[in-house]
Amino acid sequence: MKNVYITRIAKFLPNEPVENEAMEEKLGVINGKTSKARRIILRNNQIKTRYYAIDKDGNVTHNNAQLAAEAVEALCDDTFNKNQIELLSCGTSSPDQILPSHAAMVHGFLKNGNLEVNSPSGACCAGMNALKYGYMAIKSDQVKNAVCTGSERTSSWMKSDIFEDEVAHLKEVEENSILAFNKEFLRWMLSDGAGAVLLESEPNGKTPLKIEWMEGYSYAFELDTCMYAGGEKLEDGNLKPWSEYPADVWGKMSLFAMKQDVKLLGENILQKGVESMKDAMAKHNITEEDIDYYLPHISSYYFKENLYNEIERQGLHLSWDKWFLNLTKVGNVGAGSIYLMLEELVHSGKLKKGERIFLQVPESARFAYSYAYLTVV
Repeated sequence: MKNVYITRIAKFLPNEPVENEAMEEKLGVINGKTSKARRIILRNNQIKTRYYAIDKDGNVTHNNAQLAAEAVEALCDDTFNKNQIELLSCGTSSPDQILPSHAAMVHGFLKNGNLEVNSPSGACCAGMNALKYGYMAIKSDQVKNAVCTGSERTSSWMKSDIFEDEVAHLKEVEENSILAFNKEFLRWMLSDGAGAVLLESEPNGKTPLKIEWMEGYSYAFELDTCMYAGGEKLEDGNLKPWSEYPADVWGKMSLFAMKQDVKLLGENILQKGVESMKDAMAKHNITEEDIDYYLPHISSYYFKENLYNEIERQGLHLSWDKWFLNLTKVGNVGAGSIYLMLEELVHSGKLKKGERIFLQVPESARFAYSYAYLTVV
């Protein structure tokens, strides 16, 4: 089995950073009223700036595949160009269309010759699943290199016109025309961007990172759906897909908007996260002492202290000096967030040979968790 190294890492964040007070101007107001929930959600998540693929006039500047392609282009230079890529593996939770696949569309923008493409679906773990596919392909000597991406373009899913039809319908039937919190919550949480890595079987580059192992866990066998799009959650906990609804109610129910069961999230996301983290660490016989940098993807700083406390409660200790986060600056970019964190850490100049990096990515969709353990070589 071959060794696998992250030899290059790049990002693409569209347009200028958007501060909190400018968010509603970008995404639009619903029913002509500014959001009452926005300030509360932003106070909890503590995100100060984020990026949207929307220009100053409200026009879309990039789709998701274009964001990912830009990140891939940023990996390349005179010594490694895009025509040398052997495998392209692209993960996202917000593809531009149902078909063709996200990776196929990224490949279409790159126009870099015949190669294998892979498109993991899902939520935040989709970026890590893209990485794992590339990791396994090189490890098993199927290819000599792979480019893996995590990206999101959720701004177009959060614009006010997505919800206007539902609000208008609620008015018609004389129901409360305020958007349900489980739909509005994510409007102020998610943003756009992309990250990309080059994987190779040799430790090339200035700061190569050896991928020691990767692990994944799912709790869908015991927990209901928490975050979803393209369906409606029923009272019995099951998800009814958009394809089983008449087309004329898709807009009236905002079926294609992203939604989150906030109560279910709070009850399970941290507990299962630490439980799976302990399982991954035990399987590979590492302890907290074997971690120099801990990069947890958290959607909100609301969870930071609580995650620390849950780690302590379950018998582990990861001191604050090991934590590395950049949520406040780049926002929650879902499947791309872990790439953006690692990119910033690598380019910070802080890393020293022999240091170990532990990546943790949860997704609340049906409660799944992905892990990677890296060594600076």
